[in-house]
Amino acid sequence: MDEQSNYQETTEGSPRWMGMAVVGLAILSLVGVGLAWNAGGHARDAEQALATQTKTFQQSQDGISQRIAQAERTNAELQAEVNLVGDKLKLTEGQLATARSQVKQSRADYTKKLNDVQNTLATKASADDVKALGTDVNGVKTDLDSTKGNIEQLRGEHGELIARNHEELEQLKRMGERDYYEFTLTSKGQKEHVGQTMIEFRGASAKKHQYTIAMYVDDTRLEKKNRSVNEPIYFYAGGSRQPLELVVNQVSDKKISGYLSAPKAIAASAKTN
Repeated sequence: MDEQSNYQETTEGSPRWMGMAVVGLAILSLVGVGLAWNAGGHARDAEQALATQTKTFQQSQDGISQRIAQAERTNAELQAEVNLVGDKLKLTEGQLATARSQVKQSRADYTKKLNDVQNTLATKASADDVKALGTDVNGVKTDLDSTKGNIEQLRGEHGELIARNHEELEQLKRMGERDYYEFTLTSKGQKEHVGQTMIEFRGASAKKHQYTIAMYVDDTRLEKKNRSVNEPIYFYAGGSRQPLELVVNQVSDKKISGYLSAPKAIAASAKTN
């Protein structure tokens, strides 16, 4: 009877202990699930923060790349303007040297003729001969003054040589430094090939001495609005480092005339093509 009583007490106490163990395990499981859920939330938050920072960094990098590209374009434009100014200065210096050389040669011719006249005067005493020789001296001096005036007249406000009419353009051609192409447009919308360039007449005002044209250079259309007579237009074509120069020296309401000046290298290329 005692052994049976002890067995009954043992069998009756076992389920209570096991229930407590099960409850403990359940609590631990819930705590573990909660910790895992919390850790997963932190991981998702960290992933979202990392994605946001990555997007912000990419945007910043794109902004920096755009600013660098803009700075490079600005630098290239400034460099092109500096090269244009340098080429214009070189062009003006060369033309000035040629003009000075012509004046110097004219002075030398005048001095030679004057010496010849003086030598002739020393050997001839006739009044008629002296009068005739005096006329020759005056003629030589007049020719020299005319040459000086023509050379100075060809110089524009900024020092470059500009032809204001056909006669002055012929003088520039004789200097031989550049090639010149004359053109005349008589109706709005008219196009004409001039050298390597096509020029389109867009409009003109004789009262204001202004005109508007469009130029087609290397597959690019450039419109020049309200330009003044004898105002040079500089541009580059065909990869040349020297600028081309376009000048309109006659304007009426329905007509413009002028010329295109090109460096020798570009002119030779245009003839070859």
